[in-house]
Amino acid sequence: MILELKDICKDYIQGKMIVPVLKDVMFSMNEGEYVAIMGPSGSGKTTLMNIVGCLDKLTSGSFFLDGQDMSKCTDNQMSDIRLQKIGFVFQNFQLMPKESALENVALPLTYAGIPKKERKERAMEALSRVGLADRVNFKPTQLSGGQKQRVAIARAIVNRPKILLADEPTGALDSKSGEQVMELFQSLNDEGVSILMITHAPDIAEYAQRVVEIRDGILKEREAQTDR
Repeated sequence: MILELKDICKDYIQGKMIVPVLKDVMFSMNEGEYVAIMGPSGSGKTTLMNIVGCLDKLTSGSFFLDGQDMSKCTDNQMSDIRLQKIGFVFQNFQLMPKESALENVALPLTYAGIPKKERKERAMEALSRVGLADRVNFKPTQLSGGQKQRVAIARAIVNRPKILLADEPTGALDSKSGEQVMELFQSLNDEGVSILMITHAPDIAEYAQRVVEIRDGILKEREAQTDR
């Protein structure tokens, strides 16, 4: 099992008020699974993703990632886990505008202390994997939205993470580019990559093997609409 969340609660303090965002969330995910989380704005889905991505700490409950209890980790340990085990794909790409596609993809390897020659080789390999071997020296301003997202996906997988977290990965794309990105996710999952994706779009959620719905901080399973 790659992910296990037990009785997860997350509260925020607003003035003197305690605002519950996640309420007794129970969720598990096997290695190699592809799961979509759907929910309206304000439902708690981004908060849940931030906890799974070790970007935020839970208020109560327990959370295991790849068998490790995240609720007992220090901030530095969580930072290391993000680098080593989690790949992030965001709606707005979050690429360095003045760096080439190759340099953007190699960035996590730099933080991980990988030697320069290996960084370049692995970044090239990741860009080839997402179909951008001919765009390695292009900067983000020279790329289309779909190409930017594919660079972001290459960056997310270059460290060979245990799980890929995607937050509205097609939200800033036209329908054709969005379809190409989802086909890429499908091929990565077919190769064994575990994917947890947030989306508000039912047609995008249908690419997943499982769909989980969140509303008012409460998580419920539902059947995905596709046969795979």
